[in-house]
Amino acid sequence: MSKTPRVLCCDGIADRGIEILREVAEVDVEPKGLTAARLRERIAPYDALVVRSATIVDAAAIEAAPKLRAIARAGVGVDNIDLSAATARGIIVINSPEGNTVSAAEHTMALLLALARKIPAADALLRQGEWSRKEFVGRQLYRKTLGVVGCGKIGSEVVRRAQAFGMDVLVHDPYLSQARAEALGARLVPLDELLREAHFVSIHAPKTTGTMELIGRRELALMRHGAGLINCARGGLVDEEALVEALREGRLGGAALDVFAAEPEPPSHLAPFPNVVLTPHLGASTEEAQEFVAVDVAEQIADILEGKLARSAVNAPAIPPEALRELAPYLNLAERIGRLHSHLLAGPIETVELLYAGDIAERDTQPLGLWFLMGLLSPLRSYPVNIVNAPVEAESWGIRLSEGTGTSTRGYASLVAARVGAGGQTREVSGTVFGAQDARIVEMDGHRIDLAPRGTVLFIWHHDRPGVIGRVGTLMGDRGVNIAGMQVGRTSVGGPAVMALMLDNPIDEQTLQDVRSSPDLTNAMVVNFD
Repeated sequence: MSKTPRVLCCDGIADRGIEILREVAEVDVEPKGLTAARLRERIAPYDALVVRSATIVDAAAIEAAPKLRAIARAGVGVDNIDLSAATARGIIVINSPEGNTVSAAEHTMALLLALARKIPAADALLRQGEWSRKEFVGRQLYRKTLGVVGCGKIGSEVVRRAQAFGMDVLVHDPYLSQARAEALGARLVPLDELLREAHFVSIHAPKTTGTMELIGRRELALMRHGAGLINCARGGLVDEEALVEALREGRLGGAALDVFAAEPEPPSHLAPFPNVVLTPHLGASTEEAQEFVAVDVAEQIADILEGKLARSAVNAPAIPPEALRELAPYLNLAERIGRLHSHLLAGPIETVELLYAGDIAERDTQPLGLWFLMGLLSPLRSYPVNIVNAPVEAESWGIRLSEGTGTSTRGYASLVAARVGAGGQTREVSGTVFGAQDARIVEMDGHRIDLAPRGTVLFIWHHDRPGVIGRVGTLMGDRGVNIAGMQVGRTSVGGPAVMALMLDNPIDEQTLQDVRSSPDLTNAMVVNFD
């Protein structure tokens, strides 16, 4: 019986998420998070890790976690996780991309209103016992222009809410189409034009090397005099030193920030300005959002621990559930064909080609290549190879997967054929799916067979001679090995042939050597397909 998996939850997630995880794993909770050093000390025994923004999961922590299969970010951004290191190790990184969308958009509007109406400063002065109105004359949002930089899920929700206030909206996003902008009722413009025209600029871009200090001295200088800047996205997107200069010189009307370059340190350099609104990364801090993301990532972790795919993997291909259901038997087939090929290799891999014919060629076959590589490379590595790191592993071996459409189905409704060149030899294995789930290998190097790739299979290459099969059967019986089924394929009477024996129990190395030394047998190997 397999050992119960273990999950470490840092930074505190909603109780409902913990409950879901405890249905499938042992769960330890560190509600205050862990330092990088402490995480490295703690992480070794865990199969999965759940964090929010406070815990940094660096390459050293990943290296210290030999059992780790998944890292979940209970939120949207994953900039506190070393994606490259996780991917290289085959660790799936997941997030909850829609969990805090509404909360973050609402917080953006709250900051926008607080900035426009000078609410925090007015509140602070009134609490000090001073009634003052003249210095807190604000601006209404109606008929003002809002510039939204980054128009993904959260940015789009901000656009909708701003329009409800009667604002005109400009958007800038290098990945946004004109049609999508028009559907939102916004005008798609270059960044410089947005900065010049907008009364308020709200940032909703992801944090990448290309967006760091997206709003710097040059961009702040382009903004209209008295404009307001809001950042509820990620710290580091705004050059905070340049922002302080712009505020000190009075060029900006103010700023409202929920995120900062150095978190969780209080932004003391921005605190003296009365026209700056500061909140400690509260965009996702609503009861509803916290429960949503906790449940979302907990369900995904549970799926991963049970061998299923996550729906929001950051470093793995996204496959819609309906497509996954249709492709599932072919994914299994591709992985098994790849596993068989790994045992057929005669030397370094030189070429890899997948060909699809029939009905399967009409579908999105890209996932099949990943599953094939996973099967091909897993037996060659001492650590797991999965759909996350299979492309990285293939690249490290110098393998380039070629995919195309075959010309013949060999009489089957669909056919998947894999050719691998290695050590100067090219081997070909083909398979199909009967019915809804019955994956079969139907051809090996021109030998027609009908093999369900499951369990332990002994493959024997031999000359088609009388008595060969009987001798092998007798040898298996003498060694106490039960044969559950057998398939034989040949190209001609008396010519080369291949025999596949489905075994109920594995055979030892000595038995395999005895098989190989039998008359008329040219080679033998054992493949475990499970």
